Amino acid sequence: MKNILSIILLFTSGLSLFAQIQSAKSSPFSTLEQRVGLTDVKIEYSRPSKNDREVFGKVVPLNEIWRTGANENTKITISDAIVFGKDTLQVGTYAIFTKPSETTWEVIFYSDITNWGTPDEWDEKKVALKVNAKVIALNDVVETFTIGIDNLTTKSANLNFSWDKTRASVSFTVPTVEKMAKSIKTTMSGPTAGDYHTSAEFYFKEKMDMKQALEWSTKACDLRGDEAFWMLRLKSQIQAELGDYKGAIETAKRSLASAETAKYQAYIDMNKASIEEWSKKKK
Repeated sequence: MKNILSIILLFTSGLSLFAQIQSAKSSPFSTLEQRVGLTDVKIEYSRPSKNDREVFGKVVPLNEIWRTGANENTKITISDAIVFGKDTLQVGTYAIFTKPSETTWEVIFYSDITNWGTPDEWDEKKVALKVNAKVIALNDVVETFTIGIDNLTTKSANLNFSWDKTRASVSFTVPTVEKMAKSIKTTMSGPTAGDYHTSAEFYFKEKMDMKQALEWSTKACDLRGDEAFWMLRLKSQIQAELGDYKGAIETAKRSLASAETAKYQAYIDMNKASIEEWSKKKK
């Protein structure tokens, strides 16, 4: 019995040791993250090496769709729509396939990212965009396949594919100007009604500076108008907290009328109860 147990322990410990062995991949996985202007671009791919082989025309056939790397799909994720010439690639994650030739590469952004290598059945409906990349002959050998985002400006960059003595490059632009203009407009226009309301609500709940809370609440109500019955409700509560029951009742009546129009029963009930309570205190 002891011998059997010894054999089992020896066998299981051997399995445990085997399970801990990790092998290096010949085409290691890589992640490239780059901000271009205000747009985030992320590329995930595996990187095969030349290893004294003739790459284009041999390892990678010309004029055929290539997985653009090794192993699972090469993927690109963009936080904003980006523009290649006159063509736009919308926000999302895409597989990148390419069709290399001697003078140009066709770069294909494919909506299905679940393939391992090229799809068994190519579906043109899943092609989000095709663009042409210019081929550049390099003087020095790039041993390991490399995807780069280079020639960065605040509004543009180049998407480069480099391997052996070949580089395929295509430029794209990002909506930095539009995003900056929107940000400036939002910032310069000041806080929104929601910002004022949230601040006033925090001060009211924490029993902080009620006069400041009333100022913010009033600005919120002025910006949104009487349709914002929930904002009027808060203002009335702050007025009551400050002892201004007459003002609180007037504001509550405006909130009540708006809540009745919106058929929001909870606010109808709350306003009616407060008006009744504050009317007694006003006397």
